[in-house]
Amino acid sequence: MGKYLMIWELNLEHTPIDPKERGEGYEMLLAMVKQDIQSGLTKDWGNFVGEGSGYAIAEGSEVDVNKMVQQYTPFVRFKTHPIISLEEAAHVIKSMTG
Repeated sequence: MGKYLMIWELNLEHTPIDPKERGEGYEMLLAMVKQDIQSGLTKDWGNFVGEGSGYAIAEGSEVDVNKMVQQYTPFVRFKTHPIISLEEAAHVIKSMTG
């Protein structure tokens, strides 16, 4: 099972101009995020204040993470980065030195 840092950004091409419609769309997206957190796939989520973007930490297989990301298309774009833990990084360094 992998761990991923995902930087997300709202796709403004698919964001309603009307504030009420936009708010309803955001409520729908936040409900989906809450569902991903409850399922255990999303471990942490945050919104960069005033930017229409943010981050999520996901933990699962590549297929699980890809399925999660696809549910937000076309409203949100993601840049996804696999990450390793401190212990895993130390193991890599140790393999290099000895």
